[in-house]
Amino acid sequence: MITALGLGLIFGLGLALSGMLDPARVRGFLDVGGAWDPSLVFVLGGAVTVSALGYQLVRRLPRPALAETFQIPAGRRIDRPLIAGSALFGIGWGLSGFCPGPAVAALSTGALPAAVFVAAMLLGMTAHRIVVRHEPRGATSGIGRQIS
Repeated sequence: MITALGLGLIFGLGLALSGMLDPARVRGFLDVGGAWDPSLVFVLGGAVTVSALGYQLVRRLPRPALAETFQIPAGRRIDRPLIAGSALFGIGWGLSGFCPGPAVAALSTGALPAAVFVAAMLLGMTAHRIVVRHEPRGATSGIGRQIS
């Protein structure tokens, strides 16, 4: 738990330093047809680089240091729920200027928009669990796993 807390604090600090906690800046980055602010391209590039290096490292290690196995997504199927969820995520991100990680980190600033976003996100996650629980047996989730 201490390791997770420390890594979460480092992640949140990185989000704060990069400007990802500022919804106006994020919307400016997403506004490619208007007053586009390309500065977050460097944040995106850094994140993709670190992630790619992490996946390369995982291939060389027998197991993680703090868990029994690596948790790597296996789903590769692109289906309607995945596309719909991606579109809904993008619309929410574009309208609010928040995505989940930066929104949670922005709670530390006491900003009301961040609190409203996180509350709406938690409500949406709860609604999803209720809907998925009522799907017919054998239906698949948006990542291609069987739901039991």
